[in-house]
Amino acid sequence: MKNKEIGVYVHIPFCKQKCYYCDFISYCNKDNLIDDYVKAVKKEIRMQNIQSQITTVYIGGGTPSYIDSKYIVEIIEEIKKKNISKRPEITIEVNPGTATKEKLKNYKKCGINRLSIGLQSAQDEILKEIGRIHNFEQFLETYQRARKVGFKNINVDLILGIPNQRIKDLKNSLEKIIELQPEHISVYSLIVEDGTPIANKIEKGELELPDEDTERNMYWYVKNTLELNGYIHYEISNFAKKGRESKHNKNCWNQNQYFGFGVAAHSYRDITRYSNTEKIEEYIKNVMTERLDRNRIIHEIQKEYDAEKEYMLLGLRKIEGINISEFKLKFGDNPIYLFRNELKKLTDEGLIIVDEDYIRLTNKGIDLANLVWEEFV
Repeated sequence: MKNKEIGVYVHIPFCKQKCYYCDFISYCNKDNLIDDYVKAVKKEIRMQNIQSQITTVYIGGGTPSYIDSKYIVEIIEEIKKKNISKRPEITIEVNPGTATKEKLKNYKKCGINRLSIGLQSAQDEILKEIGRIHNFEQFLETYQRARKVGFKNINVDLILGIPNQRIKDLKNSLEKIIELQPEHISVYSLIVEDGTPIANKIEKGELELPDEDTERNMYWYVKNTLELNGYIHYEISNFAKKGRESKHNKNCWNQNQYFGFGVAAHSYRDITRYSNTEKIEEYIKNVMTERLDRNRIIHEIQKEYDAEKEYMLLGLRKIEGINISEFKLKFGDNPIYLFRNELKKLTDEGLIIVDEDYIRLTNKGIDLANLVWEEFV
């Protein structure tokens, strides 16, 4: 591969219980497959010819902390046999209901240096409403345990726009998190996916979402409060202390390449975006019989113009926006000329600012980001 650096994503699809809003590929009734699945993931990693240097690893799910930590250690050790940088960023997602002290110690020992803890809310009644398996006290114990074990780079996830969530609930959650001083905070708006338990309850009128104005007020309260407390807003949903931005996610937003391992895992290599099958038994069988091609679902083979549009879409997720010089260096084109019609429309609508160096969202553009991104789909 031509790229000098690359990321790795590993999907662990097992859960104790599926959250009511989740539509990711995950299973809470297939523990009997864990051992075979991990063997398949390790074999898939071994079979992949990775010539570029791995600089970031992200283990997501599902709930990676649900399975025995020995499996996570085995996967990390397999990745380390590849061309991995001396100081990679290695992240694992953990659920406060499953992250024991022993697991955290084993993560740290094998080289994992960044935790992403899914809190979502500090209100126990809200956590129960959305199907989380933990309460706030368990989150607190997990966070303090992680610090004692030696983790110095921790992200905490929060969700806004949850049914029955009030601004005062969000304020309370934010105050409690800021007091802990994690290095990174991700704040996502709830996306209600068809077919999920939460969508069904909303449809029946059993739950009510906050109105659009309330949700936007929540977002701006979060943004202003975190910035006042020393966090840098560097991407639509992400805030970090200086130098603590997620390298793995930044690489994705900068359209850098990555390998995905495991069921339903996505990859971006050269000009191709593809994923593995979503059927876990099929995934295991194909890997163990060395038929990786049977797992692969091609989503897009990009032409240059498609790659340029995607670069704009991803770049406009970042608060700093798109560096015009970097675009020219990457593609040999000037985005201001190439997308002159789209940029004029968005500028006239007050959604973006274009200056000599950057193309970025305005505050209005942040609120209506989906409209901006649609111009580059």
